[in-house]
Amino acid sequence: MPTPPDFDLDRAWDLHPQVSVRPEPFGALLYHFGTRKLSFLKDPALLAVVRGLAAAPTARAACRAAGVGDDDITRYARALTTLARSSMITERRPAA
Repeated sequence: MPTPPDFDLDRAWDLHPQVSVRPEPFGALLYHFGTRKLSFLKDPALLAVVRGLAAAPTARAACRAAGVGDDDITRYARALTTLARSSMITERRPAA
């Protein structure tokens, strides 16, 4: 299944500034203080991807750094798309 067109793995992404990550035995909870939305990350590798977004030049690079292989990249792109649509992550724009 292709990645939805509104999410681009080859762009820079980061946690929304109003999102807090709370590690849990199953993965993590993401809480958005602005929207009051809660997301559950049940995959430790997805948590590693999300945590790595800030340091990576692209979401694809964050996936690679977390050990996501070519066979799984589409699945992780779908998960990141869901996080982007719920405003948990946001596209990082270059500084002006």
